[in-house]
Order: sequence, then C-alpha cells, then structure tokens
Amino acid sequence: MRRNTWQRDAVKAALEAQDAFVSAQQLHAVLRDEGTGVGLATVYRALADLAAGGGADSLQSAEGEALYRACTPGQHHHHLICRNCGVTVEIEADPVEQWAKAVAAANGFTRPEHVVDVFGLCPACSAAVS
Repeated sequence: MRRNTWQRDAVKAALEAQDAFVSAQQLHAVLRDEGTGVGLATVYRALADLAAGGGADSLQSAEGEALYRACTPGQHHHHLICRNCGVTVEIEADPVEQWAKAVAAANGFTRPEHVVDVFGLCPACSAAVS
C-alpha cells in the first residue's frame, strides 16, 4: 500500500467529483485546470491503486482505454452507464447474483465473481434523440 500524499488525495477528490467514468487523461485535465500540478503519471498510479484497493471501479472503453469511477470499497454493485454522456448509476441486481451462482454451481464452479455493466441511454439523452 502506498502512502497517502497530497497528490493522491487530489486525484481521489477529483475522481469523487465526477458523475461518470473518466480516463486518467480526462482526470489529469481536470486537475491541471484546477492548477494542482499533479502529473499524468501520478494520476495513472493513483487510479490504479484506488482500483486495486476497491476505492474505484474500472472498466474498459470501446476503444480499449481504462476508465475509472469512485465507489464505496467492499460494496459489490453493478452499473447503468449512458453510452452518450457517460453518466453512471450504481445498481443492485439480485437476479444477476442468483443467476451467476446458479450457472457456476451447474458447472461445478465455486466462489463465483462477476462484473456486470449495462450500457444504454440515460433519460436526458433518450429525450434528446426522441
């Protein structure tokens, strides 16, 4: 575990202020615009540490870029993600949990883990295209 520094605290605070998944480059731009002086390499390291420690969720964009969003450590959840604006909502999905356990058990697997992200259009973006 790395020690907390003001730079890591700044990255964490900037990530927590985002409503959507963001790339390290996008978060670095936010920090740069705030005049923090946090370098891009530090942003990448801090985001990787947050994801490894459960303080951030991570997913891969369609282009293969890692995207991050702050989350509550230790709390299993899923996401609804707007394909247009990126707004993200954490959701509980008990039927998915039961399905994953049943599929694993039916195939002799134990201790199943899974990641479920549902992509669509949020209400605002749906209204804009209607």
